[in-house]
Amino acid sequence: MPYLTTPPGAATAAATEAGRLGLGIPGYAHPLLAPVEWAELTRPGTPLHWAVLNVTDGPGGRPDPHCTEAAAKLRGTDGTGPRLLGHLAMRDGTRSFGELVSDAHRFRDWYGVGGFYLAGAPADRAELASVRRVADTLRGLGEDIRIVLGHGTHPYEGYLAAADQLVTFSGAWADYRWSQVAEWTADHPPERFCHLVHGVPRTHLEEAVRIARWQGAGTIWFTDRRGAADRDPWASMPAYWDEIVSRIGTGVLE
Repeated sequence: MPYLTTPPGAATAAATEAGRLGLGIPGYAHPLLAPVEWAELTRPGTPLHWAVLNVTDGPGGRPDPHCTEAAAKLRGTDGTGPRLLGHLAMRDGTRSFGELVSDAHRFRDWYGVGGFYLAGAPADRAELASVRRVADTLRGLGEDIRIVLGHGTHPYEGYLAAADQLVTFSGAWADYRWSQVAEWTADHPPERFCHLVHGVPRTHLEEAVRIARWQGAGTIWFTDRRGAADRDPWASMPAYWDEIVSRIGTGVLE
């Protein structure tokens, strides 16, 4: 069933996140390798909109007790903690529908995720129908399922109807500071967009936040970690974690 208005779940998210800049964690390393990072996400007052759980480029072949524990702590005993999203690798549309749905079922059954992050989501108009088919099926796995499409660039505007949020930038600070937002984004509220930027120096953190607000992003992740062929910039928290939590936690979108 196509979504002609706000997708299910977006209204709830908008009620709690509208007007507030928050953090989206695109995928820390395994809890055994990044125990401090996962623990920090449960700190009271952390302005976390969602965090992605990626076991082994997806849910893995069997339940991982360390990931189960981290997921439970993030959700909280009453289940009202930040949204935990399962990482589904779309690989620019090359993964089959069956593979994606199978991974999604395992994420729900093993880790109780409240939504999905579709990494490497296609951005072209031609792929929209297949992405919407996946998103519609994922929404059927539970109530208030949140869908974030990880395009990493501005996609065809029609993708907004398939997801709660689009990642319209994912890349290096050197590119982000000179980036331009697509004109059509001005017609939609900030909670529909997310920016992920690595290599942001501490001295430019305020500038990066200003760019995100100016370009209308409601969720961000800035880190001073740098990406490389053998290095994931999202695997660990930035050195200025305390500063960004303090800055964003009290920030209001302008």
